[in-house]
Amino acid sequence: MIDSHAHLYLKEFKQDLPEVLARCQDHGVKHIYLPNIDHTSIDDMLNLELNHSDQVTAMMGLHPCSVKKGFEKELYLVEEWLDRRPFVAVGEIGIDLHWDTSTFDYQKEAFLIQTRWAISKKYPIVIHCRESLDETIALLEPLVHNDLRGVFHCFTGNQEQADKITDMGFMLGIGGVVTFKNAGLDTTLKDIDLKHLVLETDSPYLAPVPYRGKRNEPTYLQEIAQKIAQVKQTDIEEVEKITTLNAQTLFSQ
Repeated sequence: MIDSHAHLYLKEFKQDLPEVLARCQDHGVKHIYLPNIDHTSIDDMLNLELNHSDQVTAMMGLHPCSVKKGFEKELYLVEEWLDRRPFVAVGEIGIDLHWDTSTFDYQKEAFLIQTRWAISKKYPIVIHCRESLDETIALLEPLVHNDLRGVFHCFTGNQEQADKITDMGFMLGIGGVVTFKNAGLDTTLKDIDLKHLVLETDSPYLAPVPYRGKRNEPTYLQEIAQKIAQVKQTDIEEVEKITTLNAQTLFSQ
């Protein structure tokens, strides 16, 4: 399995990161992709990649919750890193209207700038779209062409939104929410082909049932894959096989 989205460089893993990575190997999580947040996370993320390049790979981007007035300084740093070395994706970027709607215009500008960088470098984008799914789709639709691809991280939308996303050629990132009793995501996934899905944990956040409320980690991908297999009425090996291939194709590895 591949965890397409986990923040293993955060403080929640400082005490036992070697054990977490060892459990990943023991549970068949072959690789983990690390989305960036802002300037405060870059050093820890890249050091983790340097020390465990066989297990983790970094992205580069500016998270929408870090987009405030004066965000241009953050973007300069992202651009500098994107020009300095290769990355597998521009992320985590997007729109978040849960915490602060007053920065929406700034977020749109930062998102579109980073998306255009991704297009120019032929990188996929990893999209954060909390309470902003329709707005994010609308921003992307004019930019869709063969050089733009990516994943809608933590997808929790409805069938219509899923169809719009997959019609644009984007993947749906499915995490622990699919196991939540009243989330409704399981119903949506029934009619979505596995070829459109990648697995993710968003560790240390959004742990699946039965670990809900605890620190999440990539080994819990198994619970997510098992739930998807149940919803799709297939076996977990099929889910693991197809979503792994999808992630490898998305990140060109």
